[in-house]
Amino acid sequence: MKRIKSVFLFLVFALLPMQFLAAEKGDEAGAKEIDIPELVLEHLSDAYEWHIAGDVAIPLPIIVRSQQTGEWYFGTEKNLPENFYFAADHHGKIYERMADDSEVRPIDLSFTKSVAQIWIVVILLIVIFMSCAHWYNKHDEKSDAPKGFVGMMEMLVMTIYDDVIKACVGEQHKRFAPYLLTVFFFILLTNLLGLIPLFPGGANVTGNINVTFFFALCTMLLVNIFGNKEYWKEIFWPEVPLFLKAYPAPLIPVIEVVGIITKPFALMVRLFANMMAGHAIILSFTCVIFLGWTMGVGMGIGLNAFSILMLLFMNLVEVLVAFIQAYVFTLLSAVFIGLAHPQHHAE
Repeated sequence: MKRIKSVFLFLVFALLPMQFLAAEKGDEAGAKEIDIPELVLEHLSDAYEWHIAGDVAIPLPIIVRSQQTGEWYFGTEKNLPENFYFAADHHGKIYERMADDSEVRPIDLSFTKSVAQIWIVVILLIVIFMSCAHWYNKHDEKSDAPKGFVGMMEMLVMTIYDDVIKACVGEQHKRFAPYLLTVFFFILLTNLLGLIPLFPGGANVTGNINVTFFFALCTMLLVNIFGNKEYWKEIFWPEVPLFLKAYPAPLIPVIEVVGIITKPFALMVRLFANMMAGHAIILSFTCVIFLGWTMGVGMGIGLNAFSILMLLFMNLVEVLVAFIQAYVFTLLSAVFIGLAHPQHHAE
């Protein structure tokens, strides 16, 4: 109980400088109204720099190809050529102004904040699993059980492998285990880093639908490319009455073909929507702190107490959701892969 009180007091006093700064800025701006939706969307969207604090930001390399000249540009946000600009109505993406004053989207291969976060997660995963492999190389697995961090990683790996991959995929579980384990730990670590407001965390990677689309696409390709003959037979010629699969219309085959697309679509939207919503709620309660101090000291203290409690609650919920979403995505992917390898049933 004492530890909980200490943590709570620490968080309260840690937010005090931010509160007084917000009050000071609100007074200087004449209690200017804060646009919370705009601030939330700005922090959730991708960026060409990594904001640290105040005016301090890490510029990220910009790589674009001009549609007018065909030349590639390499640089940063500060020394972008005049014909390129950041379109505020298109989530801050780079656009090019042509000679006839038309606006086009150039080929953009820039190293954005989400891309940087992905590479940070990749490096961390390599370090984590190489260090675990190094421990196993130096110890006898039968006589020396792993403890601490290595033991925790073994527990997670064996839980996903035994209870999810083996149980759902079936006999060919070893073939798909590397992909499913990689997806689980990548999503888990990305979700947890996204909850850290300071560098190298804070990027909304799994709340980016392009990232979740790629994961869902990989699962769809594994399901349909490596599916056996029984899987395709159940789609195009299932064991149902003839009028359901051929006459007057191939009703069941059409439904099954649509299911090939809707299954990965559900994976994509579930992960994207849950992580996006969690980040949006946390950012909204954070903005309440600044909004309260623009209304006066009394209102600021009341709203701050409420927002601090809700922030603590939502962060704890998001830690749980980070595990759940990684687990559910891996579980459903394993289920879909297992359904693509049905056994032949003799009549």
